[in-house]
Amino acid sequence: MENFINLLKKYNLTVSTAESCTGGLVASAITEISGSSAFFGMGVVTYANEAKMKLLGVKSDTLTAYGAVSEQTAKEMAEGILSLSDSDVSISVTGIAGPTGGTPEKPVGLVYIGISGEFGTFAYENHFSGSRSDVRSKTVEKAFKLAEEYISKFYS
Repeated sequence: MENFINLLKKYNLTVSTAESCTGGLVASAITEISGSSAFFGMGVVTYANEAKMKLLGVKSDTLTAYGAVSEQTAKEMAEGILSLSDSDVSISVTGIAGPTGGTPEKPVGLVYIGISGEFGTFAYENHFSGSRSDVRSKTVEKAFKLAEEYISKFYS
């Protein structure tokens, strides 16, 4: 996460978050840093589909066709928080942290992480193992790595 924060500062960028299965852990990790108000815009936890639609503009059709845990939803969540916050970069997270809720098609540990900014929106499928806490903490770690890669690729 330190590299990600350093890149935000270096390029004078702001970030906002839209989270589901992590319940605000990404935003919490950012705001643990003193002075984070200089680069953190906002974070929303949209656990319910209604919240994803109402706050982030996730389309009902997307949720019906692909489900809340999907690449498409992660992208729409990332774009929604980017628009809502007017930040430079956004991170979204949607997945199944477990231990219940998984299916053969969408098992526990399946998490999609979305990254959005002026250079486009990307979503990444991840499969994490371990307890609910493990899945959530691994998701946070991976989200920062992906956001760091986005900034490194497009702003360097």
